[in-house]
This record gives sequence, structure tokens and C-alpha cells, in this order.
Amino acid sequence: MGQPSSIARLPEDILAKLQELLRDPRVTQLEATGKINEILAADGHPERVTKSAVNRYSLKMEEVGAKIRQSREMADMWIGKFGAAPQGQVGLLITETLRTLAYELTMKLQDAAIDDPETMAATISQLKALSLAVQRLEASTTLNVKREAEIRKQALARAAENVVSEAKRQGTSAASIDALRAAIMTELAS
Repeated sequence: MGQPSSIARLPEDILAKLQELLRDPRVTQLEATGKINEILAADGHPERVTKSAVNRYSLKMEEVGAKIRQSREMADMWIGKFGAAPQGQVGLLITETLRTLAYELTMKLQDAAIDDPETMAATISQLKALSLAVQRLEASTTLNVKREAEIRKQALARAAENVVSEAKRQGTSAASIDALRAAIMTELAS
């Protein structure tokens, strides 16, 4: 196996600085390379980064960023079908993707003739790991949905208290306040 790139060997703080420089559209890769080499020299590090190493790293960062953006766009596009709030969109998309993969793998296993015991053992092990991951994701999704519902309920209860308090302060009749409270409590119950 080859030696790690000069970028991979950078100290964490200098790597973070490089990432910051590369995210800044006003800084060219050549300027970023020069700045990082200045920092390395000032800190007494013998190694320097090259423009091509910085370029390769920048391209890799852009590729990863594009994949993250794509996953978020996919989540936004498909989340309506999965029925949850935007906060957990990517997680729900991953859960749904894992479910689909597990189903497809199960179908392929039914059709496949796996004669090699070693391959069969590895396949079973992978299926168990996938099942466990799906189970954990499902539990996490359920917990998130319950947590979000509880937060909404608490916010609505606080809003109800504020409405009733303000209505009393403005001299609203007791009957009107009771009607407001009943309407809000009906919303809380749903």
C-alpha cells in the first residue's frame, strides 16, 4: 500500500485551516497552498504540500460535498412518501433505502444457489448486520417522531397558556376564554 498523501499527513489544525481556505471562494488553490506551506514552515514542519496535492484534495472535497447535497435533495424530493417532518429527512431516506436493499437482497438470496458454506456464512452474517441496522434505524426514527410530536405538543400548550393569559389581561369574558381553551385543548388532543 502507498504512503499517505501530504494532505493526509497534515496536523489536524492545519488540515482544518486548509479546508477553511478551500471553502472560501475568494482564495485560489495556489494561495491556499502557499498559506498552508507558510503555516507549516512557521510551525517547524519539514514537509510541504504541492499544488497538485491540494487540487486532488479539493476535488475530493467537492465530490463529497456534491454527494451530501445530492442526498439532501433526494431526501427533500422523496420524504413526502415516507411521511415525516423535514428534521429527519436524510435519516428517513437512509432507513427506506436500507429497507429496500434488505428486501432486494432477500429476493436475490431466494433465487441464488449458494453452494459454498463460507459464502453462505458471510451472506448470512451480512444479512444479520443489515437487519440489525434497519431495526436500530426504525427505533431511532420512531423515537424522533415521538420526540417531535412531544415538542410540538409542549409548544402548543405554552401558546395556549399565553393566549388565555393575554385574553384575561384584555378583559375577555370567561365564556370566551373557556371557548378558546377548549379549542386549543382539542388541537392538543389530536
